[in-house]
Amino acid sequence: MSSDFEGYEQDFAVLTAEITSKIARVPRLPPDEKKQMVANVEKQLEEARELLEQMDLEVREIPPQSRGMYSNRMRSYKQEMGKLETDFKRSRIAYSDEVRNELLGDAGNSSENQRAHLLDNTERLERSSRRLEAGYQIAVETEQIGQEMLENLSHDREKIQRARDRLRDADANLGKSSRILTGMLRRIIQNRILLVILGIIVVIAILTAIAFFVKGH
Repeated sequence: MSSDFEGYEQDFAVLTAEITSKIARVPRLPPDEKKQMVANVEKQLEEARELLEQMDLEVREIPPQSRGMYSNRMRSYKQEMGKLETDFKRSRIAYSDEVRNELLGDAGNSSENQRAHLLDNTERLERSSRRLEAGYQIAVETEQIGQEMLENLSHDREKIQRARDRLRDADANLGKSSRILTGMLRRIIQNRILLVILGIIVVIAILTAIAFFVKGH
């Protein structure tokens, strides 16, 4: 299943890179090409949304104990998608303003320059924000990995403790079995000694009877 998710990730990365490149080219294209490029970007944005939906479905099928890292990556991709849509809207606004200025003349050039300056400053702020988000994402993933390692160590410690308990139980059982075998061996020896004594007594009695019998004759 994770291989399917990674495949969607690669497709999403390639697609978003193409969309970013095309959005950046829109302001520099002639009017006819701009219109075609805008339509192309709209289509690719829809494809990117569908990829995100597929990735989201894949994440939901991941076991809960392994889902954290993929959920964090999904949040990052959704943020990236939101930024692309925002950039595209700005590009379309700039395109609409350019068309309007071409119809009205140079009256809107000043406001367009101001808007371009504001958009440039906004873009810088967003780049800084994305860098911060990327750093935060790395920190979250590192924390997730550390937590998983701690959980694995805890499980291993529990396994070792259970193994020690089983060894103690086995030791106790072996000690008990040894005591039982020692008692049985002691009783066997005692029984054999009794049998020997009884045998000796019987032999003496027989010899005594024979001796009396011989004297009587």
